[in-house]
Formats: sequence, structure tokens, C-alpha cells
Amino acid sequence: MELFNSHVSDEAIRLAVDVLRSGRLSEGPVARSFEQALERSLGLVRPRLVNSGTSALHLSLVAAGVGPGDEVILPPQTFVASGLSVLMAGARPVFADIDATTGNLDVSSAASRITERTKAVMPVHWAGIPCEMDEIGSLAQQHGLAVVEDAAHALGALYKGTPVGAISRFTCFSFQAIKHLTTGDGGAICSLSEQDERTVSRLRWFGIDRATAVPDELGERQYNLSDLGFKYHMNDLAAAVGMGNLASFPERLRRRRDIALAYFHHLAEVPGLTLPAVHQGSSPSWWLFTVLVEQRLNLVRKLKEHGIPCSVVHRRIDRNRVLGGVTPELPGQERFDAQQLSLPCHEEITEEDVHRIVECVKSGW
Repeated sequence: MELFNSHVSDEAIRLAVDVLRSGRLSEGPVARSFEQALERSLGLVRPRLVNSGTSALHLSLVAAGVGPGDEVILPPQTFVASGLSVLMAGARPVFADIDATTGNLDVSSAASRITERTKAVMPVHWAGIPCEMDEIGSLAQQHGLAVVEDAAHALGALYKGTPVGAISRFTCFSFQAIKHLTTGDGGAICSLSEQDERTVSRLRWFGIDRATAVPDELGERQYNLSDLGFKYHMNDLAAAVGMGNLASFPERLRRRRDIALAYFHHLAEVPGLTLPAVHQGSSPSWWLFTVLVEQRLNLVRKLKEHGIPCSVVHRRIDRNRVLGGVTPELPGQERFDAQQLSLPCHEEITEEDVHRIVECVKSGW
């Protein structure tokens, strides 16, 4: 039993071999087909592929106009890439509190952090549980802020029936090795507007606008860059892996949801254990199943003695000096950091595994 898995289907292997044999490994028709498939099958809006979730976050911030002197509000409960992407854009990360029952951004705390320098807010869908996007969107609109969703955990999640990836100005996904859907490494940016999509498409490949580049007298492409761009595009080899894994994604997502339902059913009354809260109308994607545990170390020891993996996965990122050090007076984050623990929740976890996990936890620690 493992806490995470890397799913690579036979079809992904076949498509990757086809790309290798084609002699064309750069970004090309396979990447474009994968973008179209993501839009068609998952309801994502204008997904554009990049080479990592971190690149997606950075590029989205740049496309939103975030730069030196600006501030971006985000929760500490995330991976360091969220905060580092803000620094990469030249801005300052400002940390707001979280709702300890979900691990997600506390909107009232975020509102209290807004200043004249605030340019964007970055909600993170912890574990694949959608944030309160109506409230976040309203707050952002009221103050003229861009919303850049970190949806690294949330591919396939629904918020009030709407796919994450079809809600905010920018939504960023990760296709890293152990995510729900992997390309080996990679990511995607969804943009609500055509203008933002064109900016993302241009900046992910050095700032070159391939649609308007004209040939010179030799018939070769010429360009005159107006903006600083990046080498953030995804190649066809990675896209082939993602395309091959996409067909089975809905079935694998259903399995994660079934496991989560089993945990909710069997662990609801366990003393010292708090299950994650899911707001009405939301359908999490359950990249993690994170519970809050009193006397956490005792349960960790017991689970490991029984061969059951568990982890805190990510601790609060504001503890890192490069991100400014621990932000005081974040009670939700303090509780979450002290008690959070994630249990196995992926498609390779069998019914027997679920039974073992449930019985181990129910018997106390």
C-alpha cells in the first residue's frame, strides 16, 4: 500500500512510443489534441499546456499584470511552489488564514489582508476540496483583484456543479508524477477570456506570437518580441502520456470518491478525529484525504506499525525564510498544521486496504 500512485496506462505508453518514433518531440499536434481533449472531457475553459504547475502559476500571475511592488494574498497551507511563483513574478506573498475544517483560504481573513498594493488572490483547493469561489470572486471583483486558482489538487473537482477550471480568470493545474493525471511533469492554465488565453499562449513560448509571425524573404519565421516570455510550453512526448492517461481519468476519479465516502461513513464517530468539511454542492477530487487528529503522533505510529502509509504532505509554507517567516495570528492554520494527517485515497487502494485503514483508525490510538 502506498500513499500516492503514478498511473501510466498502456495507451499512454503506446502514444509516447508513437511520438518517439515520429521524430518530432517538440510541442506540436499531440499537445494541441490534449488541450482539446481536456476541454471536451472535463469542461475546462481554454486549457493551455505548460511544463509544470509552478510555471502555470508564475505565467498566470505575469499575464494578470502582477509585478514588483505588488502583493498576492494566498494561504500558507500549500506547496512552496505557490509562494515561490509570487516571488518569481517580483511580488510579495501575503498569507491569510485558512478554515481548519477544509484547509482552504478563509475569505474574511483574506479580506483583512487587502491593501492598496494587493493585485491578486490565489486560492488553493487543498486536497481537491473546492474553495468558496463565489465569496472569493465577489471579494476580488469588489477590490479589482485578479483570481489565480491553484488547482494542483483539484482536477475533476466541481464547485456548485461547475468544473474547477471554468470559474476564475486563471486556473492552474499540475500534471506532476503523482497527481490524478500525470504527463510525467507538466501543467495547464485555463483562462476565461480569449485575450488572456492569447497572452498565455504567447508568453509560454518566449513571447513569440506564432499566429502573427510572418516569413522573411527565405520563407522563415521572423518575430519582434514586445514582452518578456518564457520556455514554459509542453512537448508532444509529455502530452502523449497525458492523452493516454485521460481516457481512464473519470473512472479513477470515481474510485477516489468512493474511498472518501467509505471514510466518511466509517470514521464519522471516531473520538479525536475530525473529517474534512465539504460545502454543499461541491464534489472534491480527493487528491488527498486529510483529517484532523488529536495526539497525531500516536496515530501515525500505530498506522505505520500496521503498514499503512500516512503523511502531513505539506506543512505551512510561511515557515520558510524566503517567504518571510511564520505569519502570526493565523489560528486556523495553527490548528491545521498541528493536527492534519492524510490517509491513502487513490485508485490502487483496494477494498481490503480501506477495511484495514478503517479498522486501524476506529480501534483508537
